[in-house]
Amino acid sequence: MSVSVTGPFIYFTIPIFGGIPITQTTVSHLLVTLLLCGEFIAIVKRLKKRPDGKQVLVEKGVLMLYNMVVDTMGAHNAHFLPLIGTIFLSSICSSLIGMTGFLRSATADLSVPLVWALIVTGIIWHNNIKYNGFVGWLKGFTEPIVVMTPMNIIGEIAQPVSMAFRHFGNIGGGTIITSLLYFALTGLSLAIGLPFPIFNIGIPAVLSLYFDLFTGFMQAFIFMMLTMANIANAKSED
Repeated sequence: MSVSVTGPFIYFTIPIFGGIPITQTTVSHLLVTLLLCGEFIAIVKRLKKRPDGKQVLVEKGVLMLYNMVVDTMGAHNAHFLPLIGTIFLSSICSSLIGMTGFLRSATADLSVPLVWALIVTGIIWHNNIKYNGFVGWLKGFTEPIVVMTPMNIIGEIAQPVSMAFRHFGNIGGGTIITSLLYFALTGLSLAIGLPFPIFNIGIPAVLSLYFDLFTGFMQAFIFMMLTMANIANAKSED
């Protein structure tokens, strides 16, 4: 028995721009996007003055997220609520979609959280330039003293990289550990002469709840909090 750990499977390649591969990650993330958009459209169309249980739950969720954004970023940054909510829900659903068994967690591919981190960094730079001016933004790299300029530049570049690798590392690592454990339990069952891999019943499912459900939620929450903190630092109330 051998274990092979590879990247996302490539379904086909679109023959433009040198070839655009359509991978498991692409399909999973596209499916998550379509499901979220479809669900939100359906919720909006069913809005009532006297809400039912589902609408009440959605409204409570939006209110909780709004309060979190205001408490963390300030009321002047409340307009970032759609962005924060989109990142949070996309992260959770992209991680949990791997629990279907036939789809790969989109966040187990570095490209997905890296794109989110680059978008956040672009917003941070835009706010810094908008409220401090281009010269003021460049001047910020020389603070508190000029000799810190190289370190400040490295820190600015490292910010999206660290956000992306933290998210990807935890989700991707959990996927690999679960796969290795599954094959190890299969080998153990065969080694002791059992007719079928009995050790695969229950144990991988319990670990999947931790790596996929708990870790997926925590990484989405951490990524969301880092996003709010970094944007808030770039756009203070003053």
